[in-house]
Parts: sequence; structure tokens; C-alpha cells
Amino acid sequence: MVAPLIRRPALHLLLNVLLPAAMLALLTGCAQHPPQLAPLAPDAVIVAFGDSLTYGTGADRQHSYPAELARLTGRRVINAGVPGELSGAGAERLPAVLARYHPDLLVLCHGGNDLLRHRSPDTLAANLVVMLDTARHHKVPVLLLGVPQPALFGLHAAPVYERLAERFHVPYDGQILAKLESHRQWKSDRVHPNGRGYRQLADAVYRLLQRSGAL
Repeated sequence: MVAPLIRRPALHLLLNVLLPAAMLALLTGCAQHPPQLAPLAPDAVIVAFGDSLTYGTGADRQHSYPAELARLTGRRVINAGVPGELSGAGAERLPAVLARYHPDLLVLCHGGNDLLRHRSPDTLAANLVVMLDTARHHKVPVLLLGVPQPALFGLHAAPVYERLAERFHVPYDGQILAKLESHRQWKSDRVHPNGRGYRQLADAVYRLLQRSGAL
């Protein structure tokens, strides 16, 4: 009867302390080592593609996240954001944007209007797949940003973004927009960041580009 009494504390320690710590370390390690991108040349062109979050609604255009990202990276960043655009229209628009600018990288942040209007999650997923396939067809690497979905308790990126980031093996940030949307000091209205918020977003993209080897 003595042996079980000795084993239970050890099992309790394993399940409640060591195992969660190991899982946290694993997750942290994954977050620090995203899929790798080719280094961006000094004259590289980046296209930031999306809706109002990319356009910079809520701040002056010079303080949109693509403008801030251009200052951080020293690269040309094209602001290809269209306020109010749904993902279906974005999927139709993307080929012409890629053909026009021939970018070295696509930063994709789309689907917010679908989520706000409670459009079909399957339709959003299908349109995002079209965009990612379009970029792959044009041989343009992608960095993906997850857009938070409306929620009663806390904000988190819609699960479809992480699934697609894994499927297409692209660098992904699913936290920054949820973080910005959760703090009033970084917002200009209920949905959009202010200039300080867009700078935070650009900083997050810049750090992910560094971790993925692009910079």
C-alpha cells in the first residue's frame, strides 16, 4: 500500500506542472520558428492585400500599416486595401494586383467583412484558399494575418486562418489583430485601429518577417 502513495504525487506533478510546461515550451518554440521565406532584396516589392484594415481606415494614409511597414523594412510596400470588400471580391481582384506589381511577398489580411456580416465560414475559407492558390500560381510567397471573429468573451482569430496557414505552410500571426481590437487605446472606432494601432500591426508583421528569414 505504500508504493501507490509514493507514485500519486509524482503523477500529479507530471500532469499538473511538467506536462503543461513542456507543452508551453513546444508552442513557444513553434511560434519562434515560423515557415521560412527567402530573404527580401533591398529593392523588393511587398503587396499588402486586404480590406479596410489594410487600407488604413481610422488613420491618415501615411499611418496605415503598409506605410509603417515600408518605413520599418526599407522596402516598397503597395497598399492594396479596399474598404468594405468581401472575400469573394478580394479573390477576384487579387490576380490583377499580382500581375500589375509582380511582388516578392504578399501580406494577406482579408475576411473581416465576411466575419462582421456573419457570412458563411465555408465561403470565407473557400475564398481564402483561392487567394492562397493564386499567390502560389504566381510564385509569390505569403505572410498571413488572422482576423478576429465577433465573440462574447475575448477576441480570437477565426480558426480558418490557422488551418490554412498550416495547410499552405506560410508564416502566420493570429494574435496581433485580436490584441489591437481588445484595447481602446489602439482603436479609432469599434473595428479599426488608430495610427498607434497600425504601427503595432506593422511592428508585428516586421518581427514575423525577421523570424521567417525574409529580413
